[in-house]
Amino acid sequence: MAILHPFRAVRPAPEAAREVASVPYDVISVAEARALAAGNPRSFLHVIRPEIDLPEGTDEHDDLVYQRGAENLRSFVSAEYTTHDSPSLYVYRQVMGDRAQTGIFGCVSVSDYDDDVILKHEKTRPDKEDDRTRHIVEQRAHAEPVMLTFRDDERVRGLVNDTTAGDPLYDFEAVDGVRHTVWRVESPGELASAFASIDHLYVADGHHRCKAASRASEALAGSDASDEVRFFPAVLFPMSELNILAYNRVVYELPGTPEDFVRRLKESGFHVSDNASPTPAVRGHISVYAAGSWHGVVLPETARSGVDSTLDVARLGEHILEPMLGISDPRTDARIGFVGGIRGVAALKDAVDSGNAQIAISMYPTSIDDLVAVSDAGLLMPPKSTWFEPKLRSGLLVHIF
Repeated sequence: MAILHPFRAVRPAPEAAREVASVPYDVISVAEARALAAGNPRSFLHVIRPEIDLPEGTDEHDDLVYQRGAENLRSFVSAEYTTHDSPSLYVYRQVMGDRAQTGIFGCVSVSDYDDDVILKHEKTRPDKEDDRTRHIVEQRAHAEPVMLTFRDDERVRGLVNDTTAGDPLYDFEAVDGVRHTVWRVESPGELASAFASIDHLYVADGHHRCKAASRASEALAGSDASDEVRFFPAVLFPMSELNILAYNRVVYELPGTPEDFVRRLKESGFHVSDNASPTPAVRGHISVYAAGSWHGVVLPETARSGVDSTLDVARLGEHILEPMLGISDPRTDARIGFVGGIRGVAALKDAVDSGNAQIAISMYPTSIDDLVAVSDAGLLMPPKSTWFEPKLRSGLLVHIF
């Protein structure tokens, strides 16, 4: 059974929500964060990217960064434009273009994460774990929610629909055109009890924040932190509503020229079509931008066992990145970079045409069924296999302990 825990949220007043709400810490650079927060002292980026309040060039892992983040969080908690709720659950809807996804915003249990009730599909990096853990410990708060998913449940759907029939707490359109609407659940106990029949939750986005929450709970055990440290905030979406975009690749350094690389693909027996579409139409196909044009490439089937090896990103590694480019660990190899699908194939073309990269690889999106199958098998996907969009906004409902 999965634990869904109502929590005492610190949140902005409705008239301040649009000013406060920010993109997550990990989808923008420091420079982008500075630009987005410029002239807006209420932006939650001051909490989750506190280095923007320090001199340019300050290392994001400097002690001053963590101290400033804690100071900024305390200022947010005590601000005249924030309020403190009694223990509650919320419904959070996002609308991007003609798509909507509606989830439950509450806290989930560290013990569920540790005991694999909450299943993972991505390997975390110790340096990123360290960073997020320290922010949580010093702020005594989980400043941002993670995104989880669960198999569709009719009882949960009915309770969510009951809530969305009422008036929302927030309803605004962010600068990127995504509409965000939040309702407070009047009777959270019934919704929480509905999750007792749900066997597993799945991490969609936020593996490092999940792991950091677990580590922070362990680090603060026996301290003056409240029992709330054993829970962390999440938005839980039914699987049918989530949208996964491609997570594309750029290669900065080839062993030869881009023309050589395309020629080697053809000589190695790959099915390559020239003047191809920049967006692969089916699973098992990729599009490679090299030497000024797009080339369609069919990935061979895997020779390895395990459902994780059947993914396009795994087959790309097995048949192209490892044997042809010598890239065996994309997590650490500086020759490869990753571009979220929301940036479009134009960003891939620009990376190459500008001289920043030598080739770009446009992928077919990983499916939610793939994510669940890999997670259920206790396996891990290759890095940067999924890009979820729209992203959750940070600062709307903050969990302190």
